[in-house]
Amino acid sequence: MMTDAMTSRLRPVQPGKTTLVAVLDIGSTKICCVIARLTPRAEGKALRGRSHQAEVIGFGYGPSVGVKSGVVTDIEKAEHAIRTVVGMAERAAGLTLESVIVNVTAGRLGSETFSAAVSLDGQEVEKSDIHRVLRAVNERSVRPERSIIHALPIGYAIDGQKGIRDPKGMVGDKLGVDVAVVSSETLAMRNLELVLHRCHLQIEALIATPYASGLATLVDDEAQLGVACIDFGGATTTVSVFNDGHLVYADAIAIGGHHLTLDIARQLSVSVADAERLKTFYGSVLPGQTDERDMIPIQPVGATHDEAPGQVARSVLTRIMRPRIEEILTAIRDRMQATGMMDVCGRRFVMTGGASEMTGLPEVARRTLARNVRNGRPMGIAGLPEMAKGAAFATVAGMLIYPQVCAQEYAEPRGSRRLTGTDGYFARVGNWLKTSF
Repeated sequence: MMTDAMTSRLRPVQPGKTTLVAVLDIGSTKICCVIARLTPRAEGKALRGRSHQAEVIGFGYGPSVGVKSGVVTDIEKAEHAIRTVVGMAERAAGLTLESVIVNVTAGRLGSETFSAAVSLDGQEVEKSDIHRVLRAVNERSVRPERSIIHALPIGYAIDGQKGIRDPKGMVGDKLGVDVAVVSSETLAMRNLELVLHRCHLQIEALIATPYASGLATLVDDEAQLGVACIDFGGATTTVSVFNDGHLVYADAIAIGGHHLTLDIARQLSVSVADAERLKTFYGSVLPGQTDERDMIPIQPVGATHDEAPGQVARSVLTRIMRPRIEEILTAIRDRMQATGMMDVCGRRFVMTGGASEMTGLPEVARRTLARNVRNGRPMGIAGLPEMAKGAAFATVAGMLIYPQVCAQEYAEPRGSRRLTGTDGYFARVGNWLKTSF
């Protein structure tokens, strides 16, 4: 799969039909597998793009081992961790998985916008013309060292007139298109694929983590007017920009919430587990009025149980955490300004991911980014356990939404393995009938 220019195209869910979907979120601090039943739903006002309601029937969750910043670092440990989590979800759902939708954070995730145009000679735009112009974009964007994860047409133009959503049936001399292409390093993708093959799982499709987080937490009006979604993960922070209802930009930096934990562990000389507890229970990136007086008990590394625990003021914790958060936000702002995306995203940022729930983060983000900021939680998913309803599971929720919107993407038409039952004898006969007559 990874040797081709385009990654495998996920078959969109059929309107009015119920289907099963399995997703696997391989993060740096946690691995999560969800099996859900997608059932048709009535058209809603808040989430107009959703054709189905996701109901979770299998859930597996565990710590991530052998993965760092989305990159596989120990294939044996990663395989064991994935097998454990997938097994939990399979037992809960009462079925065996053959393929899963997997998220991608590794491999220097990035995006570019490519444009191309083809001649129409005054004729009507047909489906073949649209494929022709998209193929021309594909030829320009393919590089051997990078795998394309998404190719999302942003908008079409006929004779220079932009802003056309569907050009089919229109008349002109030249058809143009702008496509947002999200790609990652091929070698990182191959290692991910290798681990899953060792777990006897096929990759049904890949989805970029920032895209999934945006699908889960943004409402339609935000995506239409322009918004950026920042996902604070364990070892990576990803950002996606949506405008006019389309993903137009995605990026990732290799700093996340776990780096805050390591900062606390180093500065206070405590264990990583204790540093995580201090961050979760007492951590804040905004100083409070009583922080100098509030004392926090700490257990230094190597201290025996009969020794009295030390104490530090809560303000010390804030002074350790805030510079790292400002570093992440400044890096995102500078990269977006360099690509012109600070203008495209309008005046709004949405923050999600496990590390986004830190006290005071929205206020610090407003000052650093000079934009309106809100915290985002996954919407429209039923049956998730209570522990999985927070911002840390936004990527998983977005991956369940992805089959409903993947029809917007372009992929090279070719055969590939699909979910159970879709590449069997009857499916092959159906494909033969379609292509032959």
